[in-house]
Amino acid sequence: MNTHNQLTLGVGLKDEATFSNFFLGKNVQLVTALKNTVLHEGERVIYFYGAGGQGCTHLLQACCHAAHQSKRSAVYVPLSHHTELMPEIFEGLESLNLVCIDDVHLIAGKPAWEEALFHVYNRIQDAGSRLIVTANAAPKALGVTLPDMMSRLTWSIVFQIQPLSDVEKLEALMMRAERRGITLNEEVGKFILIHCPRHMSTLFAALDVLDKMSLAAQRKLTIPFVKEVLQI
Repeated sequence: MNTHNQLTLGVGLKDEATFSNFFLGKNVQLVTALKNTVLHEGERVIYFYGAGGQGCTHLLQACCHAAHQSKRSAVYVPLSHHTELMPEIFEGLESLNLVCIDDVHLIAGKPAWEEALFHVYNRIQDAGSRLIVTANAAPKALGVTLPDMMSRLTWSIVFQIQPLSDVEKLEALMMRAERRGITLNEEVGKFILIHCPRHMSTLFAALDVLDKMSLAAQRKLTIPFVKEVLQI
C-alpha cells in the first residue's frame, strides 16, 4: 500500500477528533465555514491558524471525518512528518474531494516543498476539489519565499482560531468527560485546570490518563486521586 492510499484511508486520524467533540467558544463562524467546505457548499480554500494546543489539528481531522461520513474522499497530510516524507506526497491529491494539510508553516522557506504546495493548490482548484490548510501564523507571517505561493495563501479565506477562556476550557473539559462517561465535578475540573498546562490537548491527555487509572483502580475522580495520578 503506498503512502497516498494510507493517507486517504485516514491513517493518523484520531477517533475523537470530530466536530461534536470540539468546544466552539468564539469559533462558530470558522467551524460553520469548515463544515460547508467539506460538503462542497462553501469556500473552495480555507486557511486557518492558531498557536499549538488551540485545536487546529482537531478541526482539520474533524473535516476528514465529516467528509468520510458524507461519502466523500478526503486526505489528511500532517506536515509535522515532512522530514519523513518527500514533496511528491502532494502528487495526485487533486483527485480527492477534500485535501487537508496541517502545519504548513513547517515547510515555509523550503523551496521544493513550497513549489510542490503551489502546484497542488492549482491542481485542486482546477479539479474543483476543496483545500483546507492550517498553520501557526497568518499567511504573511509564515516566511514563505515563493511569491506565487504567498499570493495563493493570501487569496484564501483566512480565519484565526480563537482561544478559549479559562471558563470555556473548564466547560470543554467537562463536556469531554461527560461524553466519555466520566464523572467529573466542577471542583475537580478546576483543580486540573489550575495545575496542568492549559493547552486543551494537554488537558484532554490528562483526562485520558485519569479515565484509565480510575477504571483500573475502581476509584472516582477526586482531588486526592488526581494529585496522586498526575503527581501534582
